[in-house]
Amino acid sequence: MSLFDDPYREGIALSESQRLHWLRLIRSEQVGPATFRELINHFGTAEQALETLPELARRGGAARRIRIAPLSDIEAELDQAARLGAKFIAMGEPDYPPWLRSIDSAPPVILAKGHLAALKMPMIAIVGARNCSVIGRKMTVRLARDLGEAGYCIASGLARGIDGVAHEAALQTGTVAVMAGGLDRIYPPEHESLAEQITLKGCLVSEKPLGWTARAQDFPRRNRIVSGLSLATIVVEAARRSGSLITADLALKQNREIFAVPGSPLDPRAAGPNQLIKQGATLVTSAKDVIDALRPIHGDAFPDPPAVALQEAAPAKVSDLSDNERIGIVDALSTAPVDTDELIRVTGLDGGTIYLALLELDLAGRLTRHPGNKVSLNGTQE
Repeated sequence: MSLFDDPYREGIALSESQRLHWLRLIRSEQVGPATFRELINHFGTAEQALETLPELARRGGAARRIRIAPLSDIEAELDQAARLGAKFIAMGEPDYPPWLRSIDSAPPVILAKGHLAALKMPMIAIVGARNCSVIGRKMTVRLARDLGEAGYCIASGLARGIDGVAHEAALQTGTVAVMAGGLDRIYPPEHESLAEQITLKGCLVSEKPLGWTARAQDFPRRNRIVSGLSLATIVVEAARRSGSLITADLALKQNREIFAVPGSPLDPRAAGPNQLIKQGATLVTSAKDVIDALRPIHGDAFPDPPAVALQEAAPAKVSDLSDNERIGIVDALSTAPVDTDELIRVTGLDGGTIYLALLELDLAGRLTRHPGNKVSLNGTQE
């Protein structure tokens, strides 16, 4: 048998049937990127994983039947995307951004509209304050244009302020805008024209379904994609508590480079970048600073990073986990995050058994996944 019927490897295109099953799985209740990856690892294909979801959730202690995305909804979304001129791209397919593929929480499927070649370019994220200063705008324009001329694509979040300025400055050389909502829900509304211009030499990208209106919690999730697409993140202006610093923190956890533009200690918008510099971020006064810092690390070729790989596994049966094993694993968990390798050591159970139990708890809504392969029981659990 091949590694998977649902390919997760670079350069392999999904069939239309596989694409439909992937979308159904990631659109189903309680299935996020990490859970998706574990399901494919364990059951081999999205189609097989979909068949097991209700039983897995029941065994994990779900209070009600898990909702699986209706086939009709996915077919309608595929039709709508085609009318919009957008394309669903699954992880491992040729157009999937190579650096995004390497992060732990990489979306299994993204929807992209525009010039897809931009997704393969080496990217640098530029983020910052919505209420940016004149100096901040000027610095952003200079960085985005100079980095674009040097061959980099500029990634950002299409927000007001620094994000929008960075996109505008990189329209001629390539820019990617990651949206917190669906591709048909441009936010902020005044950036609808900018979004359309971006598609000419760049891309709009989202992991959310079409028609999805962004909620507060969707913006940090969007930010992990902005940083994940990129070799490095530049923070131009940001208050001490801002989404831009969240993006920088995510980039750091993704082992990416952090750059910050210094500013006056008297300007609250400079507090974030100045703090990052104190913590070890590279100080930036020009695009050359970024280019010179990246060259010793990546060279000039920017080879693709190692991908987050799915492990080959024979499809497992739901009944492979005994009640005693399940109880022992739950007892070993708490509301404090613990590494799954530690669970394996403490319980003495094999990895396959541990991961199956965690899948059951996850699909039942009882488990929280954390960066670094850590998990915990939800706070509401006894």
